[in-house]
Amino acid sequence: MRKNHGPALKKAVIDLGKCPACRGKAVVKGVFYEMACVQCSASGWVEASTGQALELGELVTQLSLRLQAAQRQIEQLKRPQAGGPEAGYQGSNRLGAGGTNYTGD
Repeated sequence: MRKNHGPALKKAVIDLGKCPACRGKAVVKGVFYEMACVQCSASGWVEASTGQALELGELVTQLSLRLQAAQRQIEQLKRPQAGGPEAGYQGSNRLGAGGTNYTGD
């Protein structure tokens, strides 16, 4: 095991799950009106492994990490993927002189 000093260089991603009390809605139904869920601090998210609510600062960080990952995935899906004969013309195959693109034309 490697010995580390100081804080981690990257923030660890914590698995989040829906709050069992409010089922991820952040509010619970009272007798006359909806109230903020106290089990998840009205966020709808808890730590998946323990079921405990995260501190608000940690929760904001974890939700931001998840949002950034989702945005990266959306951007990747938006990029058109070339198929068929045109796939050889998109990007570099590094088969030409000096590692340039070679198309065979």
